[in-house]
Amino acid sequence: MAKAEIGSKQIEIPRVVFGTATLGNLFVELSDDVKLEISKQWFNSKNETVVIDTAGKYGAGLALEVIGNNLRKIGADPERVIISNKLGWKRVSLTTAEPTFEPGAWLGLKHDAVQCISYDGILECWKQGEELLGDGYSSKFLSVHDPDEYLFAAADGEDRKKRFEDIIAAYTALAELRDQGKCEKIGVGSKDWKTIAQIDKHVKLDWAMLANSLTILRHPRELLDFVADLESRDVTVFNSAVFHAGYLVGGNSFDYRTLDPSNADDAQVAAYRDSFFKLCEKHDVKPAAACVEFALSPPGVAAIALSSSKPSRVTSNVELANTKLPAGFWTEAKEIGLIDAGYQHL
Repeated sequence: MAKAEIGSKQIEIPRVVFGTATLGNLFVELSDDVKLEISKQWFNSKNETVVIDTAGKYGAGLALEVIGNNLRKIGADPERVIISNKLGWKRVSLTTAEPTFEPGAWLGLKHDAVQCISYDGILECWKQGEELLGDGYSSKFLSVHDPDEYLFAAADGEDRKKRFEDIIAAYTALAELRDQGKCEKIGVGSKDWKTIAQIDKHVKLDWAMLANSLTILRHPRELLDFVADLESRDVTVFNSAVFHAGYLVGGNSFDYRTLDPSNADDAQVAAYRDSFFKLCEKHDVKPAAACVEFALSPPGVAAIALSSSKPSRVTSNVELANTKLPAGFWTEAKEIGLIDAGYQHL
């Protein structure tokens, strides 16, 4: 486990951070009882600290409400809990048949969400997030949610420049909250790691969360060097979305979209998965275990974020983070080109 300074004390960051998108009804509408059982399972490990990754975007604030309610029902000690809230989306009234912010992704919602990335917008998102969590619990880690997507939506170069200024203004607000003691650490989470690198040049980050970018499928040398640089500056690195939205463990969606067989890049991804599954079967290895061990292997990665819609898988996810695969698996993975032949951290 990695160590991190939280306030005036040093704590252990467990190898698994618990994701909460399913508590916000992402692709599945779970019952309140199942959500409560998932939350209970977070505390079944021997780790002193439970780290919960969430966002105002998850179910238009529903995940935050569920987390707060469940922690109170469990009677969880706030000192044992670190809630990391990714800010940038604010709950608003639902005026259409379904939410507009990600149609088809979130089920059974009673609210919509709008993007608010600016100095004032981030403060509004933070305040709302604290209200949704309710009494007894607050967010100790804060970040701007998916700044890469905000930049990619720019109409042109001038608009992109303005949007980046919005992001830096949002971080000015977060830094003030940190300085005022209203949160402990500020960071960034992004699917595009180069956006993290760009923000890192302007903001004193405490942590960074990579998504869909440092995986068994994708691990460019320049990204590994960047992670090592973050570690050298005591920036804690979390890895997430290492199954590529479930595709590498048998799902139909790759990075939250359906692959197009006629697209050469997509065909290459499909061929990769075929070879990966065959190698896993040959060595009697679970694809999830291979994805997780690789994702935790780069020097500088402190933990991995994993989520589940099934309570039983919470414990098995923790076990995955402590599973060591046979050396022969990794040797052959290099030989057949599934991972870089020069990769030295397994």
